[in-house]
Amino acid sequence: MIDSKNITTIVTASLQRRHKKERRFKLLGRSAVAFGFMLVFILIADITYKAIPAFHQHWVAIDVSYKEDWLSIKDDQPDSLKTANFRKVLKQSIYEMYPTVQGRKDKRALTKIISSNAEFTLRDHLLESPSLIGKKETFWLLLDDDADTYLKNAKVLGEAELRTSQKQATWLKELTDNGRIEKRFNIEFFTNGDSREAELAGIKGALIGTIITMLVTLSLSFPLGVAAALYLEEFAPKNRWTDIIEVNINNLAAVPSIIFGLLGLAVIINIFGLPRSAPLVGGIVLTLMTLPTIIIASRASIKAVPPSIREAAYGIGASKVQTTFGHVLPMAMPGILTGTIIGMAQALGETAPLLMIGMVAFIVDIPTSITDSATVMPVQIFLWADSPERAFLAKTSAAILVLLSFLFVMNTAAALLRKKFENR
Repeated sequence: MIDSKNITTIVTASLQRRHKKERRFKLLGRSAVAFGFMLVFILIADITYKAIPAFHQHWVAIDVSYKEDWLSIKDDQPDSLKTANFRKVLKQSIYEMYPTVQGRKDKRALTKIISSNAEFTLRDHLLESPSLIGKKETFWLLLDDDADTYLKNAKVLGEAELRTSQKQATWLKELTDNGRIEKRFNIEFFTNGDSREAELAGIKGALIGTIITMLVTLSLSFPLGVAAALYLEEFAPKNRWTDIIEVNINNLAAVPSIIFGLLGLAVIINIFGLPRSAPLVGGIVLTLMTLPTIIIASRASIKAVPPSIREAAYGIGASKVQTTFGHVLPMAMPGILTGTIIGMAQALGETAPLLMIGMVAFIVDIPTSITDSATVMPVQIFLWADSPERAFLAKTSAAILVLLSFLFVMNTAAALLRKKFENR
């Protein structure tokens, strides 16, 4: 006879072993998730810490004298002011504040703590207020990126690691002690385009270029991808040719992105003659890259729609087209939007294909149309990361934060749309 007590003991021991394995598996899973979140937190915290200096910059108060002989003008007419010698006004005003500074080398070092754009700031200010000619006022000007970096990081890095001389550091300390140095929020980071001078460089041009490029990509890839998926799943006959198309679509999803850039350079630019560095060309190239992802995800979502939905539509007399667009497509839309989010997120972070079509060019102007020369955020980050000035390090991290925020906003909008279709 079989001993029921032994069987119970064996089964109990087996259950205990299985439960221990399940607990270990759950623990490992939770540990993996926690480890992943920890790495993401460390990464974002490190980027944020490095980006903080980019969101503020230092300004200095200079006693500017608008003397006519320094301006080299004879009257206060706007046409005469446009060609006035504002550089001399700036230099002489600074020399008046430091009369003990002598020698060409020291004077050059003294004026270098002010941004190279300061003379143009003075010009714009005097053009707005020509009554200041012959008068003196205290005017706030932007510091050079080396002086700004020194004030931000001297205590952290040490003076030896910064590109500021001992005399410049002394002058900056005197200005700070006299209340002539002020730290302000760096609004120019969001309103300026790119610049060779780190203190003037901003992300507006790259951000608008990214938005335009993504709009072109979305307007092309979404309808084409959904249409292709609907045709292959609902209308195309199942034969050898559709099998070949399906295999090629799956293979295209694994093609390196730089190949699409070469295709855009060889065909879209060289054959069709579209302009280089334009969001239109960038959007077409990214469309070619994201189409396989959208088509594959859309086909899987369409295939997941229960056959009973189609049968019910056919049963009440709906045609194939009415069934597809009135019942199948709305039910598959949440999955289609998920695939679109993945494809667009991939396109948002791409750099290699855009480098091939010239969007790596140094572009200062803000794009206003799909054919204007432009760059995008990933390329802008790539360019700044390669710059030797330390100020660009903070701006690179800040641009990464802006790019991540843009991705978050885009994904949130898509998730809300997906939720809306799920509820419907």
